[in-house]
Amino acid sequence: MRLPLWHLTLASIRNRGLATVLTVIAIALSVALLLGVERLRNDARASFANSVSGTDLIVGARGGPVSLLLYSVFHIGDATQDVSAARIEALRTHKDVAWLVPLSLGDSHRGYRVVGTTADFFAHVQTGDRQPLRFTAGRAFDGVFEAVIGAEVADALGYAPGAKIVLSHGAGDFAAAEHADKPFTVTGVLARTGTPIDRSVLVSLAAIEAIHLDWQGGSRIPGVEIPPQFVQKFDLSPKRVTAALIGLERRSAVFRLQREINTSPGEPLMAILPGVTLDELWRIVGGVERALLAVSAFVVAVGLAGLVATVVSSLSARRRELAILRALGAGPGDVFMLLLLESVLLALAGSGLGVLVLWALSAGLSPWLMAQHGVQLVPRLITPNELMWLAAVLGAAVLASLVPALRAYRYSLADGMTVRL
Repeated sequence: MRLPLWHLTLASIRNRGLATVLTVIAIALSVALLLGVERLRNDARASFANSVSGTDLIVGARGGPVSLLLYSVFHIGDATQDVSAARIEALRTHKDVAWLVPLSLGDSHRGYRVVGTTADFFAHVQTGDRQPLRFTAGRAFDGVFEAVIGAEVADALGYAPGAKIVLSHGAGDFAAAEHADKPFTVTGVLARTGTPIDRSVLVSLAAIEAIHLDWQGGSRIPGVEIPPQFVQKFDLSPKRVTAALIGLERRSAVFRLQREINTSPGEPLMAILPGVTLDELWRIVGGVERALLAVSAFVVAVGLAGLVATVVSSLSARRRELAILRALGAGPGDVFMLLLLESVLLALAGSGLGVLVLWALSAGLSPWLMAQHGVQLVPRLITPNELMWLAAVLGAAVLASLVPALRAYRYSLADGMTVRL
């Protein structure tokens, strides 16, 4: 007579309640960590890629492509040198260029980067899947001493249109004296994008020139002070810029224009393709990604080892139980399948709970990751790629459960009924 293995398996699991719960929790946490690292890796890469959506070329001073991408788009580090604004503006008239947005970096406000640019920034720069920038309040800057702030700046500092702010000379820990004599008025707040724009203060290129009229060589000129109302008497056309974002009429011309810029005589310039350079950046940090995945896989292995240890340790106490099952008609194969099903069900329960834990953590941590690190972690149950990882975990669980199942298979009826002293 065939014994009801599913009924016996569930009854056996319920009988060992505490050990079962602890084993399921251990597997759930390990699965959540493995899938969480994979999800964070993919979402972080997508968030980085979304920062340069719609931009075909980035042009700056000749140097390293990765460094140009980092300081122009992600505002990490500083340019070794600026380029002449006239040289950049000459590219605007090129037959293949649809739009050009110059950038001037170097100043800051309370730890946030100040980006000097033009009104074209709000018309042409896109994020995500070619999503244009939107204002949640106010408008773009128009006057010299007007500024637009990103969503994170507004939330962290409590700014709204009409707020007065003062810029600092220099960025980060190197910020020097403030431009306190030339305050700015916030005119607009941008919608959150999950990109470095959220952590930026955007002003006009004329404003960058205006606040540095009485500065030279990185410090204020002694005895010289030009009040804000008099700056319009000076030429506020930008002399130098840090980089420029370029969009093309036809993407098929991107390699030709890149080669033309990189080999042009005169002031040395470098044009990079954001997507290609981003892939290069990810190859640099690829070792870290693989290390994180290896650690996560090791944690899963530890969780499965705990599953095996729990089942194996219970075999001695269950030898009488297994012998009774044999006496009632269960064959060695039935005992083998009983132990195998127990381990697989525990692994399935732990994997399912791990997916739910990851979903809850994703939903809870997503706003914080967006606000603090600009990483858009999308709450979701499971993706096709994550299903492959989950299948690998379950496959490993089946292999691991063969150990206790084979031991139970070898127990004979006489061995189970014998009283050991």
